[in-house]
Amino acid sequence: MYIPIIKWDIYEITTDKSIIKNVMLRGRIRKYCLQNERNILAENTSDMDNTVRFAVPEGEEVDEIIRFLKDILPDSHVAKVRDSVPNPVLSKLKVNLEDRYTLT
Repeated sequence: MYIPIIKWDIYEITTDKSIIKNVMLRGRIRKYCLQNERNILAENTSDMDNTVRFAVPEGEEVDEIIRFLKDILPDSHVAKVRDSVPNPVLSKLKVNLEDRYTLT
């Protein structure tokens, strides 16, 4: 038996000047969400410089996560970039285009 596929809303974190890769940002986001009992995915991007993406289950509020990010990175910006993506890959958004692949 399978549970229904979870669909995820994807967000990008950028900053004006702060470095956000190789500073354990993904781990800090993950720990924050574990402590607050939130489901989240977080990955560094491979298609954009100094950007981290995170995803939450479709329709969930992200205001608390954004406040947390602003507390640790005051110059951060968060923007929703995709809605309702099943089984997302966060490192490279174009990978999520199902029609790019065949099963044979």
